[in-house]
Amino acid sequence: MFHSRNAGATQVQPTSPVPAHAIRFTTPVVETPAVFLITRWIYRLLRTMVLAPFRFPVAVSTLVGPVVTVHYLGWLGLALGVALSGAGLGVWWWRWPLSFRSLVVLRALAAWRWFWVYRRHWQPVLVVAGLAESYQERQYLPQIRRVTCSEWADRVRVRLVAGTAPADFENRVVELAHGFAAPSCRVSGLGPRDVVLEFPRHDLLAEPLDALAVPDEVDLCALPMGLREDGQPWRMRLHGTHVLTVGVTGAGKGSVIWSAIRALLPALSDGSVRVWAIDPKRMELSYGRSLFARYADSAEAAVGLLEAAVDDMQERAARYAGHQRTHVATPEDPFVVVVLDEVAFLTAYHPDRDIRRRAENAIATLTSQGRSVGFCVLAALQDPRKEVMNLRNLFPDKVALRLDEASQVDMVLGEDARDRGANAHLIDPDVPGVAFVRLEGSPVPVRVRVAYVSDDDIAAMATEYGPSHGLRSVPGEGVA
Repeated sequence: MFHSRNAGATQVQPTSPVPAHAIRFTTPVVETPAVFLITRWIYRLLRTMVLAPFRFPVAVSTLVGPVVTVHYLGWLGLALGVALSGAGLGVWWWRWPLSFRSLVVLRALAAWRWFWVYRRHWQPVLVVAGLAESYQERQYLPQIRRVTCSEWADRVRVRLVAGTAPADFENRVVELAHGFAAPSCRVSGLGPRDVVLEFPRHDLLAEPLDALAVPDEVDLCALPMGLREDGQPWRMRLHGTHVLTVGVTGAGKGSVIWSAIRALLPALSDGSVRVWAIDPKRMELSYGRSLFARYADSAEAAVGLLEAAVDDMQERAARYAGHQRTHVATPEDPFVVVVLDEVAFLTAYHPDRDIRRRAENAIATLTSQGRSVGFCVLAALQDPRKEVMNLRNLFPDKVALRLDEASQVDMVLGEDARDRGANAHLIDPDVPGVAFVRLEGSPVPVRVRVAYVSDDDIAAMATEYGPSHGLRSVPGEGVA
């Protein structure tokens, strides 16, 4: 064994020469003396034994504790110790189940997943996926530094091979997910040669969410919308930003709009928030007309509403100039949310070129100047192509529901979104409301599911909060 040329490293087979090669040079192989190999093995064994109590304190204590107990107290002492330990763990689990699960169950699960799933399959998966590097006929693999488990996913911290980049893993997320039998894989960088692979164990967003309770107080920077992939509440910011929601028919765009409106209801009642709604289809927003300060369902009325919003925004900006830099929502200066359903009807599909031009100019003005003075555009769209909607980049926050094509994911969330696991084109049609959200300043898309607001919920909202709010119209809009 010690004289084998394959000992000590995985050898890469040389490329077979072609007939045109007259002379072929090979790398000389120097055999390592057996004494050096044995010395290295002994060193590794001693290092593992010394470091094991620090790296795996629970496992070492579990193995060494019974041996020490039997040596000093005998088998009766061991049985008594096991009984007391079991009783203590049972009391801990009964009285403090959250801490027990976090400190005992999840850590034990992480140790098992590290050994049985990742360590056991690490080399074959990475070699087949093309993430193993070769240098001077030796093979180098990224090293697993640590595995931690949360309620929903495994986080595998990896040390990269020198000369590689996190992008190499980002380009192989599909292969890694299938290799370790996970629904998906996310890659995030922590520092030089330090990345984390996130593998979900099960999908917390598989079940639909009923409409959330109306909050007692409204936080315009954290409106409750639904649930994130990690089980935490999904909260969306409206104040100081604009939001573009994109998805095919039936993907759940209406749920995003109505969940946002539902979270604003207390502020609608006290007058510190106003919602101006544009509903070209006359189907989605018409259920809650009494909730809106202004409502339009025809092209001319919609453009008039947008231009009125621009006028109010510019008037407010003129008042703030030199006196105030940030907006605070009050009944005198309310926060205005312009809800624009099927924005492509005004920017691309309407036959009147003048309507398209005026609508596009108004939307561009609102999205480029309205954030600091308390105006927000919440728009919904089916087709994100540039010829349909060329103002995508003026919306800092984007929500990508189910899409038709992989290229549309890049159009909505950015060119590297799919590399980071945001495969919105692969969302199952049977789970409407599931989306990927990318916020301004954050490169990592977050998978979420928005709560479903039913027609009965909307009717109840309009009945309870609508009459006190009233309904005002702009000239030419189709309001009954």
